[in-house]
Amino acid sequence: RNQVGSVAALGKGPRRGASKMLCGPAMIPAPLQTLLARLNKAWQERAVGLKAVSFAAVGVVNSVIDFGVFSFGYYYLGLPIVAANTLAWLVAVTASYVMNSTITFAAESGRRLALKHYFGFALSQAAGFFANTGTVWCLVELLHVPAWAAKVAAIAVSFAVNFSLSHFVVFRVRRPSDQSS
Repeated sequence: RNQVGSVAALGKGPRRGASKMLCGPAMIPAPLQTLLARLNKAWQERAVGLKAVSFAAVGVVNSVIDFGVFSFGYYYLGLPIVAANTLAWLVAVTASYVMNSTITFAAESGRRLALKHYFGFALSQAAGFFANTGTVWCLVELLHVPAWAAKVAAIAVSFAVNFSLSHFVVFRVRRPSDQSS
């Protein structure tokens, strides 16, 4: 009896005639192919943990945008702290919507950008904005923390608020009867 053929029939090994070490058109080692297949399946299923990691990666890019626009407005343009933070938020929330719609929540959004969904996303992120602005204002005005350090802390606070709202409200998996909304 051909052991390789019987294992392949169960879907747990290389197909008949394939190398035991290498398989597939790109000649990727079988253990690596298995790992890649599992990662791809997890990515396609969008497990919450994987989404959180993707959201955090997008968040790192978005934080650089937020911090840069805030610093430019506050230090260079001399805007009041709340005005600088509002400008930074407007730019950052737009970038965040685009990146999260096309990367983190691509399965839920269909990688489509829509003005209606942008406004829904921006509205949901307002809670993060208030958490961010409240944190930065309290730390600077009440505790006299340097503005740059307060902004870093505020970004961390708003991350938790924004991910929760994005995952459970804005980009939730919709049932077929919910698709029109």
